[in-house]
Amino acid sequence: MALEADLLLDRRRLKRRLILWRTVSIGIAAVAVLIAVRGAGLAGGESGDRIARLPIAGIIVEDRKLVEAIRAAGRDKHVKALIVAIDSPGGTVAGGEALHRAIAYVAEKKPVVATMAGLGASAGYMVAMPTHRVFARESTVTGSIGVLMETGELSGLLAKLGIAADAIVSGPMKDQPSLTKPLTPAGRDMLQGIVQDMYDQFVAMVAAGRKMTPEAVRALADGRPYTGRQALKLGLIDAIGDEYDAKAWLEASKNVPSQLPVVDIATTGLAERMLTSQLSSALDGLWKTLISQRVMLDLPWAVWQR
Repeated sequence: MALEADLLLDRRRLKRRLILWRTVSIGIAAVAVLIAVRGAGLAGGESGDRIARLPIAGIIVEDRKLVEAIRAAGRDKHVKALIVAIDSPGGTVAGGEALHRAIAYVAEKKPVVATMAGLGASAGYMVAMPTHRVFARESTVTGSIGVLMETGELSGLLAKLGIAADAIVSGPMKDQPSLTKPLTPAGRDMLQGIVQDMYDQFVAMVAAGRKMTPEAVRALADGRPYTGRQALKLGLIDAIGDEYDAKAWLEASKNVPSQLPVVDIATTGLAERMLTSQLSSALDGLWKTLISQRVMLDLPWAVWQR
């Protein structure tokens, strides 16, 4: 009988512990849901007046969700201004063009200002062009206006390995460039024409954004980067400063109170941001090291070649 009483007491203790841990788990889950809901609001659903910040960091590629989020900020009556925070060496021409168009859409409706940190080069500089004022640090690497397209050619290596390759094409330009045979003069002229047309588009963006003539831009746009101080003297930026200076300018020139909260434009929920925030710098480094523009062949880039 005593043994049965002890077993009953042990069972009751275990049951109380189970109830306790279940209660704790439910409480933790409830807190997590509340944090996620609040985090989602900070990402783009906050109801009060605010300044939106668009972080552009690392390699720029085309991102449909981000473009849609930028345009949504332009339509949001509670977004009183947009700060484009750039720290990028550039990226694909198409990605830079998509961001340029989206930012220009917002700039037609409300004040937009750009701040450049360590890097605002090539396509990273392109996306600053629709803004009403561009700030950079004295040491910011910026400019590098130009377009490049890289390819590889392995025919010599294949010949040493005893490997032959051939292609059946519908026209002489269809296999230009090719990894298995040298670029033909006609193929080089064709690709040079593509790069030159994209370069002309880039020059036009800078000329419109900086209120310069295309000829004046071309004199500066041989692909070289400039420091922030050099860029200021050349008219490629408006002022030396950071986000604090950008907010002060918005208040003084556009009547946007500097004390308004600054909320990042985001295309992900809190849970995804928490999972990726610790890995973002490592993945960005891996991209730049192993999967850089040198590996992605035949794709036009507006990127600073370090």
